[in-house]
This record gives sequence, C-alpha cells and structure tokens, in this order.
Amino acid sequence: MRRRTFDILLAAAGLFLAVTLVAAGGLLTWAHTFIGNEVHTQLSAQQIYFPAANSKAVAAPEFAAMRPYGGQQLTTGAQAEVYADHFIANHLKAIGGGKTYAQLSAEAIAQPDNAKLAAQVDTVFKGETLRGLLLNAYAFGTMGTIAGIAAIAAFIAAAVMLVLGGLGLLHARRTSPDTDILNSRTVGTPHPGTAPEPATLSSGNGLAAAPGSSAGQPA
Repeated sequence: MRRRTFDILLAAAGLFLAVTLVAAGGLLTWAHTFIGNEVHTQLSAQQIYFPAANSKAVAAPEFAAMRPYGGQQLTTGAQAEVYADHFIANHLKAIGGGKTYAQLSAEAIAQPDNAKLAAQVDTVFKGETLRGLLLNAYAFGTMGTIAGIAAIAAFIAAAVMLVLGGLGLLHARRTSPDTDILNSRTVGTPHPGTAPEPATLSSGNGLAAAPGSSAGQPA
C-alpha cells in the first residue's frame, strides 16, 4: 500500500470519529441540560427550605451536614441527598426507634388497637416516601452531572481527532505518490547498499551482448 493512501485512510477515519464524538457530545449536553432543568423544576415546586444554620432543629451533631445549606431552598440533587439522609432519616430514626416502616407496620398489624403505634407507622410511611423521592432526584441529578462531564470529554476528544486528521491529510499531501508504506522509499529506486543492474546491450544480430564485450561479438 502506498503511504499517501494509508495517510488519507487514517485521516478520514479520524475525521469521521471526530464528527461522531461531536454528535455524542451534543446529545450528552442535551441530556445534562434536560435532567438538570427537570430536577430543579420538580424540587422547586415542593417549596422545601433548609432550617437556618443557627436553628435548634439542626443543632445536634447528626445534623451537621445540613448547616452549610441553612435557609436555602432545596433545588438541586446534592441538596436533596443531604436533606433526605441527614434530616428526614434522623427524624424517622427518632420517631420509629430505629425501626423501619416494614418492621413498624408488622407490629401495627399484630396490635390493631395500638393507636400510638398506628400513628408512628403513618408518619414513618410519609417520611420514607418523601425521602425516597428526594433520593431519586439526587440520583437523576448525579446522572445529569456525569452526562455533562462526558460531554466535555467527548468535545475534547473530537478536537484532538480533528487536529490529528488534519495533520494526516497535510502529511499525505507532502508524501510522494510512489512512496511505499513498508519501507518508506519511492517504488522503483534501488535499496540503499544494492548495486544497480548492469545494462544489457543488444547486438545487430539480435543477440544480447554480455557486459564487457563488444556489441558485434558474441559473448
């Protein structure tokens, strides 16, 4: 294969890959924007606010992760994770005595006349439902963040492939059309260190004359 042909093929493949990466980056950017907007819209509609940083509601050590967001509205996936795992979860633990909704529900079924236990089950059920929804928002927000990072990586890779493809085409233009890819020399030229073939003279009678003999004399 000729070196120029090889360079053009590689450059074309690189440019095709660059276009593919640009398209992938565009789709990932759209996913990042769409997910981020949806998470923000859905969380904002709930009108959830963090307690003030100096509030007694977050004074205990287990609420330390809540204080940096003191007074803010819950609008992002990261905030949703903190609120779910460091506020709701701690309150549910105190209400249910460390028991899950399933455990409390089983006890309530065994004690149908226990009104206090029934109230605990109802509160824990609502709290776990809200906590699950917030953690889902956190998961989707995280996926949106990952999509944004992947989009940046795709665009960078596309730029690199575009540069390499351009350099490949430039190299192909500077390469002789007869250059072979295996030994990088022009086809038809003798290999370095090899003596050229001696020329053969033709005599008048059609016989080939050996090197060193006269044209009219047989070898």
